[in-house]
Amino acid sequence: MSNSKSEAFLFVHFIDKKYNTALSEQIYFSVSRDGLTWKTLNSENPVLISQVGERGIRDPFILRSKDGSRYYIIGTDLNVHLRPDSWATCTQNGSRDILVWESEDLINWSDVRVCTVAPEDAGCAWAPEAIYDEINDNYMVFWASKTNKGRGKHKIFQSRTKDFKTFTPPELYIERDSDVIDTDIIESDGYYYRFSKDETNKCILVERARSLDGEFETISSNLCTVFGVEDPQCFKLSDGRWCLLLDEYRTNNGYAPYVTEDLGSGIFVKDSEKFRTTVKFRHGGVIPISMEEYDRLIATYGANSVVKNVV
Repeated sequence: MSNSKSEAFLFVHFIDKKYNTALSEQIYFSVSRDGLTWKTLNSENPVLISQVGERGIRDPFILRSKDGSRYYIIGTDLNVHLRPDSWATCTQNGSRDILVWESEDLINWSDVRVCTVAPEDAGCAWAPEAIYDEINDNYMVFWASKTNKGRGKHKIFQSRTKDFKTFTPPELYIERDSDVIDTDIIESDGYYYRFSKDETNKCILVERARSLDGEFETISSNLCTVFGVEDPQCFKLSDGRWCLLLDEYRTNNGYAPYVTEDLGSGIFVKDSEKFRTTVKFRHGGVIPISMEEYDRLIATYGANSVVKNVV
């Protein structure tokens, strides 16, 4: 994620099932000028639909390539609505694949690629994200899996790629006494900041290190007292503050912004006064975009939805 102030933002996400159960677990695009007030494009219909694997995509994440020439969307191969079994079994007999799209302009996207990344004894590959590694000149892709055929605890695994087509064998990246999922990593001022959900205690832990493979130190943070949240997404707002979006799933409120001027302080203040969406977002990813990219998305997909509070 860039440290500079951004002109606009794109959020890729799926949506709350109450809006459209059959298509909720697909990819939606929403845009914002300030990172707080969002409009969902394409008349609130999905922009990308998966008909492969489990015929759904949850937890999409978007990133721009290091050279700026293309964009990648990766996500979880899962459609809970179409599964005949319970939610719990999604971790035991779910997909070991992630889904990948790429584009040069945010408008024209490749056919979906199905890429197996999780260990052979994994029961799932959830919420993949990626970040460019300056030291190794590749992208680190990371996700949550339960191994031992999905009966172990959630751990974060990583793999390396240069093209999002071929991936190195998976390696363990984060393991804790408790389950850990939903890791988000950003770079700022020589540090990599890592936000992860403690799936046992339902809160967010904050760490930082000088390199992606380095020893991460825990930052004392008030986020460890905010319970019932998941999917941390950190980016810099247009006003220069850092925003950590958290999905308040326990209260079913959707996302709320927690802001700070100093990531290293670990202190984030909830600031929902200006936060607006047109539909209730579920797990996704945010990327800063230029005004040219913003205008191109509006011209292609429209933005005639009324922005409102969504409950």
